Amino acid sequence: MTGSDIPSSFRLAYVPGVTPTKWVRVWRERLPHTSLELVQATAAEAPGLLASGGADAGLVRLPVDRGVLSAIPLYTETTVVVIPKDHVATAAEEVSLAELSDEIVLHPLDDLLDWETLPGRPAVERPATTADAIELVAAGVGVLLVPQSLARLHHRKDLTYRPVPDAPESRVALSWPEAEVTPDLVEEFIGIVRGRTVNSTRGRAATPPRPAKDKAKDKAKAKRGGAGGGSGARQKPAAGRKPQAGGRAGGQSAKRGKPRGR
Repeated sequence: MTGSDIPSSFRLAYVPGVTPTKWVRVWRERLPHTSLELVQATAAEAPGLLASGGADAGLVRLPVDRGVLSAIPLYTETTVVVIPKDHVATAAEEVSLAELSDEIVLHPLDDLLDWETLPGRPAVERPATTADAIELVAAGVGVLLVPQSLARLHHRKDLTYRPVPDAPESRVALSWPEAEVTPDLVEEFIGIVRGRTVNSTRGRAATPPRPAKDKAKDKAKAKRGGAGGGSGARQKPAAGRKPQAGGRAGGQSAKRGKPRGR
């Protein structure tokens, strides 16, 4: 893409817990004349925002409707249990779901984990948001299972967390509206999140490498001193022309005198 072919801006949605900072920095280095606008959305809102054209692409949590959106999984997050700092579970490096069987496990309405059966005992009422559930954990009402990035996002000095290896996990993906041809700027961002170099054939147009045979010709010309031949080059006589007298051709001697072999 060059000149007027490059759109003036690119809108990137992202959900809580996802940090796009490093990718935004690379974008600004590679495409300084195409601004990147960040659009924050909840995990529930993000797919609809993309489908309606509210953003060109988004860092979302799976699953999404693959009939409407394309998606490339980027990474899977560890699930942790958020607990008070004086909780008995802090003595362990990790916690199993079975060890939470006697706990009140809070289940907010915006929960991101795909549970078949929620562990522990249910609370009397489901909190509206993860942020609300965090407040209840701090008040000693129960514990909360979330992706690790959300535990960090809602960090409090009186709370901590421990990994829960056997809990469902949350996958983060780059997603964009389904289309026959992926837009150029989406391809650019795909290349960035996948670590492609600036000269990648899937990223910005790069100067194609010269064929090896062309490089060999250039080397040969350099040795001859140019296309017309240098002072050290011997030239073949043109077809049909006899060699000039005084030169060596056809095995004859350059000296005048008796023919050889007589």
